[in-house]
Amino acid sequence: MDFRDTPQEAAWRDEIRTFLEREKPEPIDDVGAPMQRGKDPRLDAWRKKLAEKGWIAPAWPKEYGGAGLGVMEQFIMNEEFAESRVPNVGGMGTSMIGPTIIIHGSEEQKKEHLGAILRGEVQWCQGYSEPGSGSDLASLQTRAVKDGDDWVINGQKIWTSGAHTADWMFMLARTEPDAPKHRGITYFLIDMKSPGITVQPLVNMGNMHNFNEVFFEDVRVPNENVLGEVNRGWYIGTTTLDFERSSIGNAVGQRQLLEYYMRYVKERGGLDAAGRSAFADRWIEASAARMLSYRVVTLQANGMVPNYEASIAKLFNSELGQRIARTAMGMLGLSGQLTDDKTAPLKGRAPASYLQTVASTIAGGTSEIQRNIIATRGLGLPRG
Repeated sequence: MDFRDTPQEAAWRDEIRTFLEREKPEPIDDVGAPMQRGKDPRLDAWRKKLAEKGWIAPAWPKEYGGAGLGVMEQFIMNEEFAESRVPNVGGMGTSMIGPTIIIHGSEEQKKEHLGAILRGEVQWCQGYSEPGSGSDLASLQTRAVKDGDDWVINGQKIWTSGAHTADWMFMLARTEPDAPKHRGITYFLIDMKSPGITVQPLVNMGNMHNFNEVFFEDVRVPNENVLGEVNRGWYIGTTTLDFERSSIGNAVGQRQLLEYYMRYVKERGGLDAAGRSAFADRWIEASAARMLSYRVVTLQANGMVPNYEASIAKLFNSELGQRIARTAMGMLGLSGQLTDDKTAPLKGRAPASYLQTVASTIAGGTSEIQRNIIATRGLGLPRG
C-alpha cells in the first residue's frame, strides 16, 4: 500500500479542496449531533453545485449524469468531503439503486429514475430484511404473484431505513416458492404511494425514528417495474450490495468525534491518567480504522473485490463507535447519563451516541456474521 498520492491524484485532491473552500456550506450537522439531513434548505443549493460538476454520483458514467470517476478518485472525494463535514446528497439513490439500474435496468427505467435521483426529486429505501430473514436474507417470504400485466405483492419488510420519507423502494420478493432459496427471487422497483403499502415507525432506544416496518397487502406493481430477469433478483441484489461505500467517511467521523470530546475535556482541565489512557486507545483505534479503509480501496483500485477485508472494516468501525461512546460517557461520570440538550454536558450527545451505536453492530450485517466471514473466507477455518 502506497500512502502517497500519484501526481494525478494529488491534483484531483487539490481540485476538491479548492472547490470545498470556495463553495461548501456551513456544516449541516454539529459533530456528534443526530443526523437531520434532508430537512435543511441549504441542501438544495449544495446539491445544485454538485450536480453542475457531476459530483452527486461521481462514479456514474458521464452519459448518466456522473463524472465517470475511478475507484481511487471517488475514494479521495469521499475522504475530503468527510474531512470538511459536508454531505454527499444522493443517499441510496446514488450509492445503491442508481448503479444497479445502470447495469441491469431497461432504457425506460434509466430514463424514468436516474435523472430524478440526480435532481433530488425522489428518495429511495431498501426492502430487503424481513422479520424472519435478516442475516439469512435468501429465506425471505414476501410473495409476488403474476396477475396479467401486474405483480401482486403480499408480505412484510422490517428495519427499512427512511421508508417513512421515501418515494420509491427497491425490494426483493419471492416469485417462485418451489425453487431453491437463492433462486425464485425477483427484484422490484415500487412506488411507495401504491395502494396497500403501510409504513409503521420503529423508534430506537435513542428515541430516534429512522427504521420502519413496511406491510404489503395486495400491492399491484406493473411488470415494467421488474428490474432484470424474473427469478434472478438475488444476483441483481448482490450487485446493489457491491455499491455500498468503503467506510472512509465513518473512519474520519470517528476521529472527528474524538477531537470533539477531547476539546471538551481540555477546556475543563483534562482527565486523570486512566481517562487519558482510554482516549489514547480510542485515537489509535480510529487511526487503525482509517488504515482498514485504505486497504479496502487499494484492493478495489487494483481490480480486486474486497471480501473479508470489507467485513473487517465494517466490524471494527461499528464496534469502535460503541467504544468511543462508552469512553465519552465515562469521562462525564454520572452527568453523562443526562440527555436534555439544554442542561446536559455536550447537549446530551454522549448518552445519545451511546444508545444509537447499539444498532451499529446489527445493521448492515451483524458482528457475528462479519466474524463468520472473516473466519471462513479470511482465515480459512471450517464452517461450524
